Amino acid sequence: MVVSLENNAPHRVVIVGGGFGGLYAAKALNAANVNVTLIDKRNFHLFQPLLYQVATGTLSPSDISAPLRSVFSKSKNTKVLLGEVNNIDPKAQQVILGDEIVPYDTLIVATGANHSYFGKDHWEKVAPGLKTVEDAIEMRRRIFGAFEAAEKETDPEKRCAWLSFVIVGGGPTGVELAGAIAELAYKTLKEDFRSIDTSETKILLLQGGPRILPHMVPELSASAAVSLQKLGVELHTHTRVTNIEGDVVTFKQDNEFTEIASKTILWAAGVQGSPMGKVLAESTGVECDYSGRVIVEPDLSIEGYDNIFVIGDLANFSHQDSKVLPGVAPVAKQQGEYVGKLIQRRLKGKTLPQFHYNDVGSLAMIGQNLAVVDLSLIKLTGFIAWAFWLLVHIYFLIEFDTKLLVVFQWAWNYITRNRRSRLITGREAFVEAKTANNRVQEPSGTAL
Repeated sequence: MVVSLENNAPHRVVIVGGGFGGLYAAKALNAANVNVTLIDKRNFHLFQPLLYQVATGTLSPSDISAPLRSVFSKSKNTKVLLGEVNNIDPKAQQVILGDEIVPYDTLIVATGANHSYFGKDHWEKVAPGLKTVEDAIEMRRRIFGAFEAAEKETDPEKRCAWLSFVIVGGGPTGVELAGAIAELAYKTLKEDFRSIDTSETKILLLQGGPRILPHMVPELSASAAVSLQKLGVELHTHTRVTNIEGDVVTFKQDNEFTEIASKTILWAAGVQGSPMGKVLAESTGVECDYSGRVIVEPDLSIEGYDNIFVIGDLANFSHQDSKVLPGVAPVAKQQGEYVGKLIQRRLKGKTLPQFHYNDVGSLAMIGQNLAVVDLSLIKLTGFIAWAFWLLVHIYFLIEFDTKLLVVFQWAWNYITRNRRSRLITGREAFVEAKTANNRVQEPSGTAL
């Protein structure tokens, strides 16, 4: 649908979400005769695939973030708004941000996904996921705080709980977290403490299916499993977490229940569509799947509204080989570019064939000099895969100065095996440190 505006005013495109989908949609419209309004509740684009490196102290949040206003400073047809969309009026063609109303002719929703705890949302407090900068900083606080607490703990059983890390989910995020924590414990931190031996750290990776990295071919999954085990990670497949209570994780494997005491439980097991999926369902009647993702048409529009598109992790696109496309950055990027081109074609009275995802492959970092890469016809492991992983992630970072910073950080980390971003921050960190300090002091009457 093409809307004819009075006085030949430019077509108004509103994009909700500044992730990969929204960013590349806006970039695709950079030279078009349209007015673009990009709305996000954050003022920056976040390179989510490297969040785990923030959580484990390799990179800082600013290394993997790009201010949206900076990205589009030279795109004169693009306006950036900081705000959170509360509702959509599809009949009036308006997006509502609190008391502010933004009109549109075409709407693109690219708000991504959140964690899914499969109905056990109360687990989130003890088992944080990894989707935002705040999540990564919280994970970093818990990971490095655990070693600090273990250093002060005199009870062997409690110390063991502090040095036990449980990661739920054997996809790329879980695998990369497990490998990074193993390198921290067994290499980076090995000489940093005096009361504990960090090589006694226990790292468990729990996966519900028969193998980790299930989206890859079996031989690469097996290679990744061997690499993780060599790093010291305990793998538990066919394993389902049944309860998390306090510091105890209960999981079921081969019809047997096992409990392990762990002070650091990290969640990488599931995702669900952002709340915007529900907003769209209520305002347009569009159907969502069991994970809250919006079911889209072959051109990524929604049923009954060909001027509203949903892309990225929030979209359930199952028109290619009858499989739902995965929620990964390359999918969101290609969908954003496609919708940007489609809008321009429509304005000229033309159209495009349905969206088709060009699968460029998948990859996962295991540790230093260790990775697995699946490029359909080419499978890579070890150092070559690791080098390829580095190049791909540098390529997809948005700003040039960010690329340079990350290259420098990685080179320094490679040479020194040190991680400079091991900061424990936040009010919680101060409170925990004070509590731990009081706990190790011997009672000596009234302090003067």
